Amino acid sequence: MRKLTYADAICEAQLEEMAVNEGVFVVGEDVDIAGGVYKLTRGIMERFGPKRLIGTPVSEEAFCGLAVGAAMTGLRPVVEIMYMDFILMAMDPLVNQMAKIPFMSGGQFSMPVTIRAQAGVGTVEAAQHSQSFEAWFAHTPGLKVCMPATVYDAKGLLKSAIRDDGPVLVIENRVLFYEEEEVPDGEWTVPLGKAEVARVGTDVTVVSLGYTRRKALAAAAKLDGEISVEVIDPRSLVPLDMATIAASIRKTGRLLVVHEAPTRNGFGAEIVRHVIDECFDYLDSPPRVLGGADLPIPFSPSLEKACIPQETTIANAIREVCH
Repeated sequence: MRKLTYADAICEAQLEEMAVNEGVFVVGEDVDIAGGVYKLTRGIMERFGPKRLIGTPVSEEAFCGLAVGAAMTGLRPVVEIMYMDFILMAMDPLVNQMAKIPFMSGGQFSMPVTIRAQAGVGTVEAAQHSQSFEAWFAHTPGLKVCMPATVYDAKGLLKSAIRDDGPVLVIENRVLFYEEEEVPDGEWTVPLGKAEVARVGTDVTVVSLGYTRRKALAAAAKLDGEISVEVIDPRSLVPLDMATIAASIRKTGRLLVVHEAPTRNGFGAEIVRHVIDECFDYLDSPPRVLGGADLPIPFSPSLEKACIPQETTIANAIREVCH
């Protein structure tokens, strides 16, 4: 075992995949300058040169469109979107081209594109740099979406995304970039569509997306001896591992979904829909979603914190679901 940061895990995944497949290259704003803004492309220029690490102007639509064309020729682009918010500039190449071309071409073209987008609330960057868009892209047929919440998953899911023959959106959490965890030496992958039971419990199932995994685990520890909480990290939203979630619901009879995105029309509602369809007879109380406030993220640190689920609000919501 060794200690590795979330950012280093992303670098390692890219370097390893570029070493075994010459078709893998990285493109995005300033990725070629000192390892990028968040240092997520460190070591690539020195090892593979400017043909495989391409810095671009501020033009998300252009370099995402470039990735579509490159993928159609058999290459495997890895696109870095500096902030998740900026992905809005590339909705046409992402939603209308990447997601549709394999279907519209009758399978004549594959679309092995990985889009890495940094998101996360907690860095005090206000309304235009703190948005959570995972539900938008999970709603798009043809796209896969994952949200690594650990160092292990940051590397393992990214490697699986790069190897996938379709477009995969990997939503990285910048709040975690420089946090360390112990991980194995060497290489590993995490399959898309496989959830993790992060904590075993018997009284209530908490499905937590992204960074809320850590807060849910802290809340569960706080409630230890009062309520036995099972915490599940879906890892991937599309494909969604409903088998793991359903097995937990059949055991606990209760569900709380937690995410930072606003509760209204968030991905939590999709999980609840599946649970109602598949596990209704096992429910002992109405399933609930605890999400962010229905307003833009404020710049004030205290207000920003108040707008998203925290350990205390998650613990209180767990008590309400159980009692």
